[in-house]
Amino acid sequence: MSKKSFSAIVLAAGKGTRMKSAFAKVSHNVFFKPMIYHVLDALLPLQANQIVVVTGHQAETVERLCSDYNVRFARQTEQLGTGHAVLAAQNSFDDINSDVIMILCGDTPLIQTETLKSMLDNHISEGHILSVMTAVAENPTNYGRILLDDTGCLQAIVEEKDATSEQKKINEINAGIYCIDKKFLFSALKNLKTDNKQGELYFTDIVAIANSQGFPVNRFCCLNIEETLGVNSRMELASAHQILQKRFIYKLMESGVTCILPETLSISGDTVIGRDTVISPNVFIGGKCVIGDNCLISSFSCLLNSRIGDNVIVHEHSYLNGAEVESNSTLSPGTHINNSISCTEGD
Repeated sequence: MSKKSFSAIVLAAGKGTRMKSAFAKVSHNVFFKPMIYHVLDALLPLQANQIVVVTGHQAETVERLCSDYNVRFARQTEQLGTGHAVLAAQNSFDDINSDVIMILCGDTPLIQTETLKSMLDNHISEGHILSVMTAVAENPTNYGRILLDDTGCLQAIVEEKDATSEQKKINEINAGIYCIDKKFLFSALKNLKTDNKQGELYFTDIVAIANSQGFPVNRFCCLNIEETLGVNSRMELASAHQILQKRFIYKLMESGVTCILPETLSISGDTVIGRDTVISPNVFIGGKCVIGDNCLISSFSCLLNSRIGDNVIVHEHSYLNGAEVESNSTLSPGTHINNSISCTEGD
């Protein structure tokens, strides 16, 4: 990566009305942790100079939730659009030396570090002023559409509610992730207007502003459309969990774990499992579990925050919570251990 420095803004101020929830959208759990954690965890390996989380709806709750991360918070006191949310972060960078700002949303838990790094590298190495992540969707409903000129250059982004019937047929969508020159960013934000159906400051209008000032806008296409999924409903929450669970189970299998009928398993991302261990169908493993080599976890068992040694057989319908199971042990069907190192078999 170039020596140019970068910082990041994570937008987490929205209400998420389609969630039909009393809780802030980004606080909802996806794959065993708040969805905003997945976004921050994807950013951390890139070693940004600073990460600023913009909060608004239930700001105190979101800030408390993210307090273990090395981030700053900026408040969007009124919900006046994404452009207004980015503007709320401006003062947070007064003492930060960054050439590039990456902007992304706190409700995109599927984005991966490798994709963010590729976009940032591309943006910096090619000297772009503004880069927009796009993707091609079979069903682009609810996403901003990418408008190109006759030469294929990105001219503008039109939001769903402002799009014409013809523009709604476009299937290249805005993924909501940007890399942008810091000086241009905060200068251009002053030119945003509210002349749209929402009466809001759309950050996406910065594309047209860049073009009007003679700066070509770079399209960085994310080839894996699932990474760009924004979580705005309970259905999308479930889809995101399923995708992240599948990714983790595949990693386990690549490391030497046998997962029989993986689609029936629920395994926390904090779980460590040794090679040649077999996980039978319909098993739940939650919290921070460590399972050794060459074990068998039988069907309809539930393991929570437990440590299992090597060569252990856990028979069907067992419940282990905070258990310590020695190597070479065999637990009878229905074994119940609740926060104890001793076990009551057949309970």
